[in-house]
Amino acid sequence: MTAPLFSALFIAMLALVTLIRLWLAQRHLAHIAAHRASVPEAFRSQIGLDAHQKAADYTGAKVRLSMLAILFDAALLLTFTLGGGIQQIAGWGPHISANPLAQGMAAIVLVLLLSTLLEAPFDLYRTFVIEARYGFNKMTLALYLGDALKSLLLGALLGLPLLFGVLWLMGRMGDNWWLYAWAMWVTFNLLLLFIYPSFIAPLFNKFQPLQDEGLKTRIEALLGKCGFTASGLFVMDGSRRSTHGNAYFTGFGKTKRIVFFDTLLSRLTPAEIEAVLAHELGHFKRRHVMKRILFTFALSLGFLWLLAQLMQADWFYRGLGVTTPSTALALLLFFLVLPVFGFLLNPLTSHFSRKHEFEADAYAARQTDARDLASALAKMYQDNASTLTPDPLYSTFYDSHPPALMRISHLKGAVP
Repeated sequence: MTAPLFSALFIAMLALVTLIRLWLAQRHLAHIAAHRASVPEAFRSQIGLDAHQKAADYTGAKVRLSMLAILFDAALLLTFTLGGGIQQIAGWGPHISANPLAQGMAAIVLVLLLSTLLEAPFDLYRTFVIEARYGFNKMTLALYLGDALKSLLLGALLGLPLLFGVLWLMGRMGDNWWLYAWAMWVTFNLLLLFIYPSFIAPLFNKFQPLQDEGLKTRIEALLGKCGFTASGLFVMDGSRRSTHGNAYFTGFGKTKRIVFFDTLLSRLTPAEIEAVLAHELGHFKRRHVMKRILFTFALSLGFLWLLAQLMQADWFYRGLGVTTPSTALALLLFFLVLPVFGFLLNPLTSHFSRKHEFEADAYAARQTDARDLASALAKMYQDNASTLTPDPLYSTFYDSHPPALMRISHLKGAVP
């Protein structure tokens, strides 16, 4: 491989992926518009035409914004790589520190900060224009900026030591550095799983123990039936930021806890809440969380091995606009361009995710009444303005959950 050939390959892949993403978005918009005039029959008893059309318009607004973001991201990536942006930022290193490791860390941090700042307008528009227009946003600008500052400080507190450790290993541990770096990455992620519920999540939201004794008794009976042990049942103040609702369990080992958005509890009946929780427990019983963790760890091992090979190749750096190779720039370039070369694998990962959702639904249907879960899902689709008619191909690429009609159809088949 030569540098010009790799540059041509990168440009071709970036153009192909950008065009595919735009084409999929346009298909999605057209499909939603074609089905905007009528509610699918399976939902007509619960979702009115006004709510269905609101979901179509809300989804359309988000997709149109995403199309602009796709073009912007492609241009930004080209600017950083072949446009010489990363090389120029790396050139500031000697003015920052005489230590090569510190120079490398500075280059990575500066690129990440610059990317975040340049992409911030899209998130601001999404939050304060689109979400507000459709009645979902409860976030104030002060709260938004506070969250951003907390995220930045938390990223520095946790990310900088990890980055330092990885770069140090890359420079000191020889050809097998990627094994040591992988061990550090695995340890770091397992630690996050343990500390997230108790130390990180409370920085952004308030968590109160579930107060409804009737619902609590019902849920504890379900947990006992399913053999699930949790450190507590909590209600999160999701309504402080948005009217969207959800439920999840988080943590690892003895730190596992079940969390309900307050917006969810206000809309669902106790039977529906139990059915939603049974679905989440289905992920636990079918070991989906553990499978995803192991898959992620295995994938990261493969990526680090691949990076170890590429960082030895001069064409990899020069083909992406960098003329002063270093371990830090190899790490940065690799993870910037990886999404471009990995995009066409999206349908495969989405397939396995949707398969897990079907399995969790089937488990919930055995533990509770499938009609309660179907009813809860219909309310959640309506409350979250989730489109009931996504384009099938778009959904295949992007959706981790099955389309609404397909999911409800499976649940109706589970009703005795």
